[in-house]
Amino acid sequence: MTFYAEAPDTELPAHFGDPYAEQKALEGGEAAVVRSNRGVVRVSGPDRLSWLHSLLSQHLSALAPGEATQALLLSPNGHIEHHLHLVDDGSAVWAHVEPGTAADLAAFLDRMRFMLRVEVEDVSSSYDVVTGLGLSGELSLPDVAGMTSLIVPAGTATGRDPAGIWAYEALRIAAHAPRLGVDTDHRTIPHELGLIGPAVHLNKGCYRGQETVARVHNLGRPPRRLVFLHLDGSVDRLPSKGAAVTADGRQVGFAGSAARHHELGPIGLALVKRTVPVDAPLVADGVAAAQEVVVSPDTGANVTIDPALRGRRR
Repeated sequence: MTFYAEAPDTELPAHFGDPYAEQKALEGGEAAVVRSNRGVVRVSGPDRLSWLHSLLSQHLSALAPGEATQALLLSPNGHIEHHLHLVDDGSAVWAHVEPGTAADLAAFLDRMRFMLRVEVEDVSSSYDVVTGLGLSGELSLPDVAGMTSLIVPAGTATGRDPAGIWAYEALRIAAHAPRLGVDTDHRTIPHELGLIGPAVHLNKGCYRGQETVARVHNLGRPPRRLVFLHLDGSVDRLPSKGAAVTADGRQVGFAGSAARHHELGPIGLALVKRTVPVDAPLVADGVAAAQEVVVSPDTGANVTIDPALRGRRR
């Protein structure tokens, strides 16, 4: 019997009868998960790399064929709008993104083409993202927990036992890897998730939202930070996405992903205020939790400003 997942993965099998066995098989390279709901965007044309370099947060102008990376499309105020996992095959850049977002991403990119030699296609209906340990193919990208994701024609057989999305999500959460739209809100900036480096290059030319990234990196600290939650295993439910996270009875953030891991037990991710002590016990949607630091409270603030200079004007 197939059991289906919750949003944003409602069209995917949650598991096929034994979630823990599927986790172990996925972790051990014996299974693969077909994430057919992922959006896939293809950008072709000779100007594609320099053009994407000017729009996205990653250094892409010299991306080599077969080299995979991550990049963000930010709002003008530096908030994350799209998180792209991408690879170039020598003639086109292929990117997979969160379910239901490819059309908006492709539409934005298409509006920004102007006279450049690029073509943008939303090919989500024709391609799947398949993830597992040791998978290899032309369009392969590193994924969490040492796994690889492949962009393949829809319906391509993996040759492995199937695992449901719950198996992948448990391994992703255990790897402290946030997911846009699940562990974030409309105000989330890259520093809060630890994406400086993996998806944001700090020494490149201008791109949309760069001012916020530079300001936080050089002069300030992000208002929130991602934490990993070890949830109370005696409770028979997991926190709901978006539910309040409290410390000493006051709300300090919100819960994101949660899963039951075959070794760690119930786990989750949350965004909390940067000022919350790193050893403070938390309660996520009524479930007690011990926090583990993912993003340091000291992220950013690479320049120390003399207090005597604050407020001075030139």
